[in-house]
Amino acid sequence: MDILHLVDRLEELFNDSRQLPFMRSVIIDEEKMLSIIDQMRVSIPEEIKKAQQMLSQKDRLLAQAQEEANRTLQLAREKADQLVEKDAIIQSAQARASQIVEQSRREAKFTRDEADQYVISSLAALELELKRLLTQVQNGINTLDKENFPPETYEAQSAETEEQ
Repeated sequence: MDILHLVDRLEELFNDSRQLPFMRSVIIDEEKMLSIIDQMRVSIPEEIKKAQQMLSQKDRLLAQAQEEANRTLQLAREKADQLVEKDAIIQSAQARASQIVEQSRREAKFTRDEADQYVISSLAALELELKRLLTQVQNGINTLDKENFPPETYEAQSAETEEQ
């Protein structure tokens, strides 16, 4: 039986009792009152057991909830650590890629500079060779001219060429 119901019955018994004149005392049916008290004695330990069961169940639920919260928090921390680790790997890879690109640029510039120097030296050598050949050609022409044409003819011919 519910303890609150028994308390209500006890209160009804008190309200239904007769009051003694000029006193604050009442007359209560002893049998009914003792019966309710006996029922309360039986009911109270049962109510206490129920309350204790509810408290232990509440404690168990709180412990499970705390364990679940700790497990969820641990998973979140592990996930965060993984993300930080991935971010560190990505940053490291990006830094390495930047280094590789910069090194490639330096090597390309060095190769271009070397190629330019090679072309310049080759063209300079070609220029010297052409000048040498031109000098030989001019000397050959001069030699042939002097042999085939006397100096007077040559001077007249040079003057005509200059006038044109």
